[in-house]
Amino acid sequence: MQATTERENRDILIQANHLRKLFAVKKNFYSHPLYVKAVDDCDFSIRKNTVFGIVGESGSGKTTLGRVILRLIEATGGSVVFDGKNLMSLSSQELRLFRRRMQIISQDPYNSLHPRKVVKKLIGEGLGIHFRLSSQEIDERVKNILTLVGLREEHMYRYPHEFSGGQRQRIAIARALVLKPEFIVLDEPTSALDVSVQAIILKMLKELKRDFALTYMLITHDLAVIDYMADDVAVMYLGQIVELGSKNDIFLRTAHPYACLLIDSVPPPTPSEHWSGKILNGEIPSPIHVPSGCRFHPRCPQAREICKTKEPVLSELQPGHFAKCHFPLNA
Repeated sequence: MQATTERENRDILIQANHLRKLFAVKKNFYSHPLYVKAVDDCDFSIRKNTVFGIVGESGSGKTTLGRVILRLIEATGGSVVFDGKNLMSLSSQELRLFRRRMQIISQDPYNSLHPRKVVKKLIGEGLGIHFRLSSQEIDERVKNILTLVGLREEHMYRYPHEFSGGQRQRIAIARALVLKPEFIVLDEPTSALDVSVQAIILKMLKELKRDFALTYMLITHDLAVIDYMADDVAVMYLGQIVELGSKNDIFLRTAHPYACLLIDSVPPPTPSEHWSGKILNGEIPSPIHVPSGCRFHPRCPQAREICKTKEPVLSELQPGHFAKCHFPLNA
């Protein structure tokens, strides 16, 4: 048993423990400070060379969680262990050494690229910061990475506004890959693209993961993208992970009512297929004034009295499958 545990520990690239991020809000000079609970006590691990999907409604804390993992936003509490090192305890100089190993691809290819820099500068800037390379060596690496993502050498000297949305996202991917990272946060990487372009970009990301042995954290609200890309999935609601497990656990053995309604809310791709017609009613509550007890109880069709007063814990239902619910489904 000990040997198995040690082997599993070696397979884990990132371990997050009791991760929290609160944003202070103050209505006026005399009021007591209020806090937006963007990420509230999240625990999970990401295995090497896998895709860890995070899904949930807008406002559930997905993007904040990804940025806290990379320390682009400082956490309020908890720890993130990356390959055996606690990122939260690193100094700015020590953290800089880890920056090359962790990258992010933002959801908006229109705003994530500096409009006054040519592609060569956008992609090669990181090489100049992290490696002692000559300008000729940087140019060569930029050419190679552009070819890898389906662009041409001539694109090096163009500005972002001269490209389509899909091409801009390829540039963003090239900028992340040029540093040869081990871990990439994909923050809604295809949400701003046409459907046909989405399929091309996702296929390319999958191939790059295989060729470079990458590990992804995939943030999305699209369950079809999760189904295509992810190995493990965390379902987030109002700053907390309410269900966690393999992709099969989430889709075939759904345990949390929220995750179940998310899946049922997606209409089938063809009219001939049966659709339950179930939808997720209501809106996500304010992360400043979170409901007592289970945070989902105001919208849960199966809520009981205990759900209103006692907060459930994230309990293991089967090996590797967890749900934060007093009355989990399929348990």
